[in-house]
Amino acid sequence: MKTACAITALLAGSAAAFAPASSGKASTSLASAFENELGAQEPLGFYDPIGLLNEADEARFQRLRYVELKHGRIAQLAFVGNLITRAGIHLPGNIDLEGDAFDSYPDGLAAISGPDAIPSAGLGQIILFIGLLELFVMKDVTGESEFPGDFRNGALDFGWDTFSEETKLRKRAIELNNGRAAMMGILGLMMHEQIEGNPVVGLFMEY
Repeated sequence: MKTACAITALLAGSAAAFAPASSGKASTSLASAFENELGAQEPLGFYDPIGLLNEADEARFQRLRYVELKHGRIAQLAFVGNLITRAGIHLPGNIDLEGDAFDSYPDGLAAISGPDAIPSAGLGQIILFIGLLELFVMKDVTGESEFPGDFRNGALDFGWDTFSEETKLRKRAIELNNGRAAMMGILGLMMHEQIEGNPVVGLFMEY
């Protein structure tokens, strides 16, 4: 029940393709301006149950879209990381000078929170590294971005400029959907990990 409620809340708050709540003609008209934006697609269509886009302008929509993309990318990394570590694949060597191996620590949320978590200094280094990426790397440094979340910065292209406009929109929609699924997926894994007796990835063979 808790998992279902949490996933419902995440779905309501994370979608950047929003539908207006009923709050008057003016706000409905403003929100409806985004009905055809990328991400307003089946099965939910234009989805904004809590009215985040009521009376919003283009700048606010682009800000919400940027945040959704960032959260989706982080969630995809987190979900894949759970799959990999729960499959028994860990970094080689030791995590600290005391000789504690990477694979000696638990997987999932327990790796950073709980009695068997990694040392606090290690968690601090992870947070510092993420902060440095946020401030100096994962951003539009050159001012050449074509859309929110475009961090190529004139260097990483992977053939993007060779794609047609239709292909570019399709690939961006795929990333949005994968990110939305990953946000629900990683939340589900975290919730099941906290519920005693509930299996998570890597434990199904025991049931």
